[in-house]
Amino acid sequence: MKKTSLIVLVIGCFIHPSLAQMKLTFLNQTWVRFTDNNPGSMEFATPKNQTFDIGLRRTRMQYYGTITPRVFVYTQVGLNNLAFNSTRKQGIFLHDACAEYVILEKKLSVGSGLTAWNGLSRYASPSIGSILSLDVPLYQQFTNDVSDQFVRKYSIYLKGKLGRLDYRIIASKPMSIEKAAVKPINENAEFASVPANIMLHGYMMLQTKDQESNQTPYNVGTYLGKKDVLNFGVGAVYQKNAMWYLTTDTLFHSLFLVSMDFFLDKPINRDKQTAITAYAALQYSDYGKNYLRSVGPMNPSTSSNNPTVLNGPGNNLPIIGTGTTVFTQLGALLPKNWLQCGQLQPYVCSQISNFERTGKVVGIYNFGFNLLLDGQRAKLSLDLQNRPILNVSNVNGQQFGRKNMFVLQYQINI
Repeated sequence: MKKTSLIVLVIGCFIHPSLAQMKLTFLNQTWVRFTDNNPGSMEFATPKNQTFDIGLRRTRMQYYGTITPRVFVYTQVGLNNLAFNSTRKQGIFLHDACAEYVILEKKLSVGSGLTAWNGLSRYASPSIGSILSLDVPLYQQFTNDVSDQFVRKYSIYLKGKLGRLDYRIIASKPMSIEKAAVKPINENAEFASVPANIMLHGYMMLQTKDQESNQTPYNVGTYLGKKDVLNFGVGAVYQKNAMWYLTTDTLFHSLFLVSMDFFLDKPINRDKQTAITAYAALQYSDYGKNYLRSVGPMNPSTSSNNPTVLNGPGNNLPIIGTGTTVFTQLGALLPKNWLQCGQLQPYVCSQISNFERTGKVVGIYNFGFNLLLDGQRAKLSLDLQNRPILNVSNVNGQQFGRKNMFVLQYQINI
């Protein structure tokens, strides 16, 4: 038994016998990074073509478990994207706080609170401690920090398993757009700054081989060959009049997203501990006329002096928008005895999007490997990302070119 789990069990038993089923976890992901910045990037008042930096991509603590046979509680606190240019002394904030009740064992539970139970696709609710690549496909976090709190929403949800069918159905109250950094209404669709309607979303997986746990909302990225998993998933999101844009008048548009995906994690040779992990997803997104959002995780730049660059500053890249996206991911766990210092897991990823705004296919590519020092508990990841730089005029989808970002990550997951 891990020392941390033992300590929690002892404390839980001392406080109340029912708390003996509670768990405490800790995760930290440190990035050491070199970024070839987008044209026009500024570090406050200074132009910066390249940036070397070190920061905390994610730091999290979870406390969760069953307090009675039918009552499960889940809490998580932490921080994201703490970098050299961040506000000093950032406070740890609440990620999750929810409770659920088992109505029919395994088949049906109901819960509510601030939670990452999301519909649409597998990595709309990712297990960050088991990611195959450096980061998750962020486009699947469809309202991240716009009308939610880092994918967590105030929700009521139903979840369970019916045979091999795993399902989740959610109704969420979106957070106020006025508290987010969104653009004012213009000729392209944006999230509407009016009282929001309820968001309805859901996702179901046909788990044809080994069953995956649905105790928490977070879906595993790779099992490192410890399970034989083959899943097929479908999901959707709908929110009435979530978006607006200007013509001669203000027009509202409903948010509608639909996705289908496939996940495989298969041991190849159990003696050598080799395995393959594969994931593919097809998503159609209707955010309204020409909606496009760029995202730059732990962005090293603060502004841009080049308004012709659609991406924005730093490592911003266009990943969310009206159109169709295909995401693919493939990783291979190599024999454990190849290296004395750990086990190697190379991977490749691609996001290919045909956004309405760009009028051209946009490709984002990642190549890298994980060096598993102690499984997912301690690992090094080295990643190269190659991204497009888009012209704001979008004449025939014109691109300025492409830029790269190199990241070395050290993960501790207890």
